[in-house]
Amino acid sequence: MRTMRGWFRDTTGGLPATFWYLWTGTLINRLGSFVLVFLAIYLTQERGFSASQAGLVLGLWGVGGAVGTTVGGTLSDRWGRRPTLLTAHLGAATMMLALGFARELWAVALGALLLGMFAEASRPAFGAMMIDVVPEKDRLKAFSLNYWAINLGFASAAILAGLAAEAGYLLLFVVDATTTVITALVIFTKVGETRRAPAGGGPRKGPGAPVGALRTILRDRVFLGFVTLNLFAALVFLQHISMLPIAMGDSGLSPATYGSVIALNGVLIVVGQLFVPRLIRGRSRSHVLALASVVMGVGFGLTAFAEAAWFYGLTVLIWTVGEMLNSPSNATLIAELSPAELRGRYQGAFSLSWQVAGAVAPVLGGLVREQVGNASLWFGCAVIGGLMALAHLISGPARERRATALRPAAAAVVPVVAIRPPAPAAAEAAATAPAEPPRPKSGTDPRRTAEPTGTR
Repeated sequence: MRTMRGWFRDTTGGLPATFWYLWTGTLINRLGSFVLVFLAIYLTQERGFSASQAGLVLGLWGVGGAVGTTVGGTLSDRWGRRPTLLTAHLGAATMMLALGFARELWAVALGALLLGMFAEASRPAFGAMMIDVVPEKDRLKAFSLNYWAINLGFASAAILAGLAAEAGYLLLFVVDATTTVITALVIFTKVGETRRAPAGGGPRKGPGAPVGALRTILRDRVFLGFVTLNLFAALVFLQHISMLPIAMGDSGLSPATYGSVIALNGVLIVVGQLFVPRLIRGRSRSHVLALASVVMGVGFGLTAFAEAAWFYGLTVLIWTVGEMLNSPSNATLIAELSPAELRGRYQGAFSLSWQVAGAVAPVLGGLVREQVGNASLWFGCAVIGGLMALAHLISGPARERRATALRPAAAAVVPVVAIRPPAPAAAEAAATAPAEPPRPKSGTDPRRTAEPTGTR
């Protein structure tokens, strides 16, 4: 019992109250994330659109998401995290209802475009806010807890959505919009602005916006290299919602079987994700990311041999372990590679890699499958996983040097008053006062969240 209490305290203790409000908002929002799960079925069965028309609508959602992450990242740095989050959530709730009542194809397409834009605009601001309020030493467990909430909410939403759809598809849109508004209310009442005012001089184009921010990101080869690696990881990972159901259908398995098999992903994450931080703490992040790439590649590669449901389920469990290792590491590494004054835009650039993969993965997967066969698609995923592992091992030292270089830069903007209390008191102040810049720690910086980010 004492060991279990110690594990629970180690997994959840020491995080600021603001984090838990953000975590609660994430869970509520994901519990109501019905629409995206059932949108393709809704468009074809309820609205009577063709498969190509449904694909167009889903594609426009992705286009809107790409615009949203870019705009959201800029606004969170210029305008502030809190107003960006509130605007994005309220806009998403409004467009969710509009999409539910839309009937003509043009109206549905426009609604999906705007919904994708508002829904994804919140991600960079949310990620930046998490980095703002959680001290570096606690980010590994904070991002892991948030990733756990995302998957718990999403897994529950898939079940609840099936029940809600029986009462009418409009209920899906109403409930989704309602949970989004509740999340906005939690942020409005409990979470203050966390973006710190820039210290020092230097020209600005707007409040807190450094001149040449885009140029800075485009010249950051270390960061862009990491984003590129994430793009390839996402191209592999997103085959599970595009080509995997088609492959299972070719094996004579029903859509219901696919739903049961893919549910193993969420179940494993909910059961095991909270143990990941302790497992990888203190280990080389490059090695962890390389291992995650190999495991994901092996899991997707084995799909080439799958025919029975149990074998497909085994492949899902394998690549899910890779996902569990990869997602929290991505989140904490992006946090350390992002300059404080550009956190929102760096988060937006990273999220953009997921949006691009979301648009490209099904098209690329379909072309490979049609031109060279199903087995080649999955073997290709395995090869990409191996190449990514090698790339992580090669690029890892440069990333760590960059992360180390950015820590003293943060120390330069710490107010002089910070030297008065001893180090433990300074750490406590950083954890409980999110409006203040987080104090850099002198010890090791643990690893990992997700997502998926989101990602999912």
